[in-house]
Amino acid sequence: MKKLIGILLIAISAASFGTLAIFGRYAYADGMDTFTVLFIRFGISAVFMTIVLLLRKEHLPNKRILPQLVGMGALGYVGQSFLYLSAIKYASAGLVALLLYLYPMFVFILSVLVLREKATLIQVVALILALIGSALTVDPNGGQLIGALMAIAAALIYSVYIIVGTNVMKHVSAVQSSAIIFASAGMVYGMLTFANGAHLPVSNSGWLAMLGMIVFSTIIPVVTFLAGLERIGPTNAAMLSTLEPVVTVLLAAWLFGEKLMPIVLVGGGLILAAVVLLTRAELGKESGSQPGV
Repeated sequence: MKKLIGILLIAISAASFGTLAIFGRYAYADGMDTFTVLFIRFGISAVFMTIVLLLRKEHLPNKRILPQLVGMGALGYVGQSFLYLSAIKYASAGLVALLLYLYPMFVFILSVLVLREKATLIQVVALILALIGSALTVDPNGGQLIGALMAIAAALIYSVYIIVGTNVMKHVSAVQSSAIIFASAGMVYGMLTFANGAHLPVSNSGWLAMLGMIVFSTIIPVVTFLAGLERIGPTNAAMLSTLEPVVTVLLAAWLFGEKLMPIVLVGGGLILAAVVLLTRAELGKESGSQPGV
């Protein structure tokens, strides 16, 4: 049951993260800039999670874990989101998305080298399916080299974030970790917003987009990801997260009329196949039986 709950949590996280680009498009259309969007996103999320922390009467993490959580927010989340959004200025969104989704491979390698995880054949097959599926789901039209390098750097930073989080989540709850991570990222983006000037929404649609981003693209996915990470480990969590671009593509097709090319549907099918393969393997290990492939 623990594995199944972990898989469901990561699936919810991936689906929720998939809404980020959608809400972001609405926010930018309402006159907002990147720093203001991210400051409001993380700042309000931090306030909400702090209230939850107080209501649950949970304490702040100890002095050994606290700096790691601050680093995950102020360096990991800030670095990954800044590089990702900056890369889009120099390369196509499809290429940037494709390169970002190299992170399951990086997590897999780091898990083996740093955490000494044993690589299974099913994980390797699922990883290959997920990477190919991600490549087919997005549209890599190209761009400048600096954009590609920024996207790869974003993937590396997010991979390290996941590896660090694997150890941290053994000592804190998802609420404790999320509150500190959000607050750390919010403080950094607050200073950047102050330095560059705030660009707030000019209409109700902009504020509604920000509300959606805070609830569905931040609080829900981060809390469920951290909770799921502790249950199924970094490699499986990273690979299951490749559901995210599928959700984004489907939402973009529904809301913005973007065409679904047959190759995109094939890519989405490969990602879903990887998810099913991993799910059966994890549930098989939990029950003590070997699932068929």
